[in-house]
Amino acid sequence: MFGIGLPELIVIAVIALIVVGPKKLPDLAKSLGKGLSEFRRAADDVTDNIKDTLKPDDVKKEVNDFKDSLLFGKESDHDDHKSSPHGRDDRREPPQKDSTFKAQS
Repeated sequence: MFGIGLPELIVIAVIALIVVGPKKLPDLAKSLGKGLSEFRRAADDVTDNIKDTLKPDDVKKEVNDFKDSLLFGKESDHDDHKSSPHGRDDRREPPQKDSTFKAQS
């Protein structure tokens, strides 16, 4: 537990007893326990939400779709009918305009 052993815990408890006092120490410990349990519960909720949002199958599908779009020029699944059976796009590019520089007189 954070590299704190029994002797260190005893020293911390004695210092807390001296600083806070014997009457308020149980209330302080109770409040600290409640705060830690609420923090743990909130952290668990955040972890569960992240796990639900990023399911491994969905991530794999999105990565594969992204790879397909980079490799074959597909934009999404509904564009499959426009491409060839091999996954390559058979549409030709428009002809290039003549880009030679004309000297101005």
